[in-house]
Amino acid sequence: MTLTRRSIIQAAGASTIPGLVTMPAFAAAELKISHQFPSGTLTEGDFRDRLCRRFAAEVDKRSAGALKCSVYPGSSLMKTNAQFSAMRKGALDMSLVPLSYAGGEVAETNIGLMPALVPSYEQGAMFKTAEVGKLLSKVLDEKGVIIVSWIWQAGGVASRGRQLVAPDDAKGLKVRGGSAEMDRMLKRAGASVISLPSNEIYAAMQTGAMDAAMTSSTSFISFKLEEIAKHLTTGRNKTYWFMLEPLMISKSVFAALPKVQQDVVMAVGAELEAFGRDAARVDDKYAAEVYAKAGAKLYDIDEPTLKKWQTIAMETAWKDFGEKSESCAALLKAAQKLL
Repeated sequence: MTLTRRSIIQAAGASTIPGLVTMPAFAAAELKISHQFPSGTLTEGDFRDRLCRRFAAEVDKRSAGALKCSVYPGSSLMKTNAQFSAMRKGALDMSLVPLSYAGGEVAETNIGLMPALVPSYEQGAMFKTAEVGKLLSKVLDEKGVIIVSWIWQAGGVASRGRQLVAPDDAKGLKVRGGSAEMDRMLKRAGASVISLPSNEIYAAMQTGAMDAAMTSSTSFISFKLEEIAKHLTTGRNKTYWFMLEPLMISKSVFAALPKVQQDVVMAVGAELEAFGRDAARVDDKYAAEVYAKAGAKLYDIDEPTLKKWQTIAMETAWKDFGEKSESCAALLKAAQKLL
């Protein structure tokens, strides 16, 4: 944030001193919002970029210009994998980033991309107010981060040589799962795993370093993977791949804001959750249309196939996660109550 709380208060106080030039009650502060996705506008482009821009516009409006937000897309402000840590330290104000990217730093965040644990948008939406969401929010608060908007996205698999639909299809493939927990399930199914941010998938698939990638429906579109993928397992029906990709703010930055601005930030963030959910659903269907038009073969996951993946996930990812710590075990138990 470019203006400290102290300077804001000093500015407000100065306006009441007789004989001095009148100043606004609150000098404008700026929050910088970083994300890894392609740049767009308020109405066009990747919905995650649009969500950030909508957030910025509405915060500006409701704060009467006292709180500004600047959006930095495409990891232009900071490298993708550095964003969560930077928020913890107060070196980055805000970010919309897959929560599981922080899994190596805060193990509990892997609950945000736990295979086959969240089967629908409806269940994902329940996290925020359910026990699991409260536990997760407490963990993040202790680590110096606050969730502003809870955004869930379904996803699937884009692959070059052959489809990846059922567990047996994974044998011998080099696959990007998106989280440590997803990788454990894939390894049990016989795949080799590759770890990298979604904005690096295109290059890895193009060079042949990777055969298939799991990511959100929106990323399938935004990163133009239809140019190289010949097969798409969609997220429009059932999927074991649901990701929590929230808009977050640094706790120290948030604490430096006046209470009225804190309320605006959280209110706007909550209101944008419906936009995020609706946009994600649209992209689940639109991704299929884009890939079909490009000549790719489409596949949907049915209930029996989902159950096969879930069985493997229970024996690998869920088990490993629950054994990491009491905190992880409590999160998993709370999440399973929603199934």
